[in-house]
Amino acid sequence: MTSPLITVAVPSFNQGQFLDQALASIFSQKIPIEVFVLDAGSTDNSLAVIKKWGNRLAGWRSHPDEGQAAAINEGIANGRAPYVCWLNSDDFYLPDGLSNMLYELEKHPGVPAVYGRSWNFQEKSGRRRPVWTEPFEERRLALRCIISQPATLIRRSAWEAVEGADPRLQMCMDYDLWWRLYKQVGPMLMFDKYVAVNREHLHTKTRSRRRDHYREAMATVRQHYGRVPLKWWLYQPYAVWFKSILYC
Repeated sequence: MTSPLITVAVPSFNQGQFLDQALASIFSQKIPIEVFVLDAGSTDNSLAVIKKWGNRLAGWRSHPDEGQAAAINEGIANGRAPYVCWLNSDDFYLPDGLSNMLYELEKHPGVPAVYGRSWNFQEKSGRRRPVWTEPFEERRLALRCIISQPATLIRRSAWEAVEGADPRLQMCMDYDLWWRLYKQVGPMLMFDKYVAVNREHLHTKTRSRRRDHYREAMATVRQHYGRVPLKWWLYQPYAVWFKSILYC
């Protein structure tokens, strides 16, 4: 049996309506992978979906846990592949998305992680638009998260060096992770291909808890950059109030 190249952790809670597409997109990738589903005790149809894919999963469980970041850490720790990532259960990969990320990461052995481009798919309207993504640069990262989480792939060695996602965070564990990878290992590398889709719907934390999301993001910037750029203070009212109207 071919050894897996990528460990994929899939944290999930009551996302059964999306989980099947997420898992199908993972298993359609034409590379050896191992997948762990970390379900937080869902009460919808999630277990039926998980059992549908059970014979292809490297492992799964369903019970209350310590949150999304802790679940991601658990899934990746259960694996053994040299590259790691996570896919939230309401997102999905594009065809060959993981293969493209793997190719770029193997082509650049000196970087801790790579990221490509992704689409925001708005569930309500069916429209999609590009996620704001830019080449890595510290000043730009301090102004906004310029990396789309589902479009990332990380070396296990780098993941373990920074001890994974911070389980104390509920909203911005990815943004914090990019900072710690940069500070402790080195800058991430962007490449110009679309590899994943980020689904926007009413129940995502960035929509339903927008104020909490901004508070945690600003604390993350302050911790790693030393200050919070003026842009955050100017943009926060728009992001918290006006966008909540747009997506209601």
